[in-house]
Amino acid sequence: MKAVRFLYDQNHMNSPFTQIHHELAELLPEGMRAICVTSSYAKGERLFVAGKKPIYMFFISSGEVLLERMGMHGESIVLQRTRYGIISEASLQSAHYHCDGKVMAPSEITAVPINAIQEALRCDPAFSGRWIGMLNREVKRLRLQCERLSLHKVQDRLLHFLETEGQDGTYPLGSGLKSLAGELGVTHEALYRCVAQMEKKGILQRNGEHLKMISSNATRQTTTL
Repeated sequence: MKAVRFLYDQNHMNSPFTQIHHELAELLPEGMRAICVTSSYAKGERLFVAGKKPIYMFFISSGEVLLERMGMHGESIVLQRTRYGIISEASLQSAHYHCDGKVMAPSEITAVPINAIQEALRCDPAFSGRWIGMLNREVKRLRLQCERLSLHKVQDRLLHFLETEGQDGTYPLGSGLKSLAGELGVTHEALYRCVAQMEKKGILQRNGEHLKMISSNATRQTTTL
């Protein structure tokens, strides 16, 4: 991706800009939208690499991106799995990316130059307020994730995930059950068994690329999974 030089102008109003997701458009100052670049990414592409100087922050409109770093023994350590919203916000005040950003499914992603965000935060109080609100929502999401990972049973984690991350109990699988297993912190074999048993009990329905919770009493059922 080519670097974009940009000097933030709070009153910039008339330049054409690449179409960006409405939520990102509402977050950013109008003058910044002109230098946002929305692109399609294929599975396996890298948005950024650990150790490199941060140039862009990214907004995921659709698809899936995994943030990972290598462990002491060469294993992949998953830090975050995102299917929607801003990633790499931690790089805003960092001299280098602390992890790799890997595309896990065909995705639509918007790149926003970090230097433009930094300048806008310094000179645009309204944007600063919106940015803080976005970070607060992310903190709430991470708290839910911590609560989910404290649950001992695979079924409980899956139901918690569908209730908190899904829409009316339905969630798109994106890159599949194996990817979801990483999000839940369980093996993919354990998740496959859990989904099969929940389908058999009538608690869950797997319809194409979606999982749907079909029993409102599911969270109160006991399981040995």
